[in-house]
Amino acid sequence: MDGKWLTNFNHAEASVEVGKEEIRRSGTRWTGHKVTSLTGTGTISGYKVTTDLVEAISQVAKDRGKPFVTELVLKLDDPDSYGAYRVRLKGVQFDTIPLMNFQAGSIVEEELPFTFSGFEFLDVIHEQ
Repeated sequence: MDGKWLTNFNHAEASVEVGKEEIRRSGTRWTGHKVTSLTGTGTISGYKVTTDLVEAISQVAKDRGKPFVTELVLKLDDPDSYGAYRVRLKGVQFDTIPLMNFQAGSIVEEELPFTFSGFEFLDVIHEQ
């Protein structure tokens, strides 16, 4: 956030669901489909390092608090691949405020589901 590292995660998942409606077309028995909506959802999960991200997300709980809206840049860099893949998720809003989760003697992990409203490919992978 504003150049500050908020958390450390080791799992990321993001996808866009394409919403469609069926349409009838003349001259064919086949049902057509028209794209009517896009919905971006995802999850990041990893280790609890600080409470900085939780504090930012929780500002929405204040009576006059605004939702925390941010961007995420996700990177997959597999050394056996043809390069790194990066995607920027825009308009990210988290779905939960993870207040407490622990078990004595265990590493503390948290999962943060989110929605987003746009994306941009920053680096793509092509066969060389």
